[in-house]
Amino acid sequence: MEEKFPYEYIPREVLVRKEGKTNPELSNKEKKVEDLIHTGIINLNKGKGPTSHMHVAYLKEIFEINKAGHSGTLDPAVTGCLPTALDRGSRIVQVLLPAGKEYICLMYLHKPVDEGKFNEVMKGFIGKITQLPPVRSAVKRRYRERNVYYMNIIEQDGQYILFKIGCQAGTYIRKYVHNLGEDLGIGAHMVQLIRTRVGEFNLDNSHTLHDIVDAYQDYKQNKDETKIRKVILPMEVAVKHLPKVWIFDGAVDPVCNGFNLFVPGISKVHDNIQRHDLVAVMSLKDELVCIGEAEVDSEKMLTKGKGLAVITNKVFMARGVYKMKNMSEPI
Repeated sequence: MEEKFPYEYIPREVLVRKEGKTNPELSNKEKKVEDLIHTGIINLNKGKGPTSHMHVAYLKEIFEINKAGHSGTLDPAVTGCLPTALDRGSRIVQVLLPAGKEYICLMYLHKPVDEGKFNEVMKGFIGKITQLPPVRSAVKRRYRERNVYYMNIIEQDGQYILFKIGCQAGTYIRKYVHNLGEDLGIGAHMVQLIRTRVGEFNLDNSHTLHDIVDAYQDYKQNKDETKIRKVILPMEVAVKHLPKVWIFDGAVDPVCNGFNLFVPGISKVHDNIQRHDLVAVMSLKDELVCIGEAEVDSEKMLTKGKGLAVITNKVFMARGVYKMKNMSEPI
């Protein structure tokens, strides 16, 4: 089964409504390290033992910041990707929720089972499934639907099965294994779990706490930014999975001040945007301005002469970065 998240099946082509130029004197896409520390995101490779909350607390202590937010709690025994946004950028992690998550799980079947029966039962655990969250969970305990995008067996050794699963955020893998064992009529439990991917973040681009401390010391003591720039990524990385709308310089500051985006402010858009889609509104320098809800589809953003295009939800760029008095492009 192909190992893709839903957004990876949607082709995205950039369509130009009106070419625009951006003023190089406004803003600076190459952020300073100190700015990254207060707005960036780290793909933390969580270790076994300490809780997700403790790992985030360590990061706050390392960088001497007040806030940090992660993309979804991992149990103490679970390891792997825990994208964590720093300080003022902490709200960006909520954008990762619809991106999808991937795990590698070691499952133990309580009794041997016929391979044909296992494969037949497993089919019912791909696609839409219904789960009752565990007693100890962060959400209200009621049945809810979740989407499993793929589930592939990597290896089987007797009653031990190693598999990879891609699923919607909020899917409980321990519960998934338990329910699979129930439907097989033999019982099963989770032995080990690693989160290998959250959206565009994966184990290959993750960093341990040791890596992070080492990189930060290199920056503070030796003024070497090489490692820290690999560890702390700009928040724009967190919206790679979202369709995008690029706006003229003159539209940036109004949006930063909480105004909705209107069609005349748009320079370019991704195709296949549908009404009510979550979109990332970008400057012409590819800086994240805000996250919003599309009020019209891509075609209308391109062809309408006026009207509301995107309802502003969360603003990430600071006010005043693009000052109106220097603008010549339309709003």
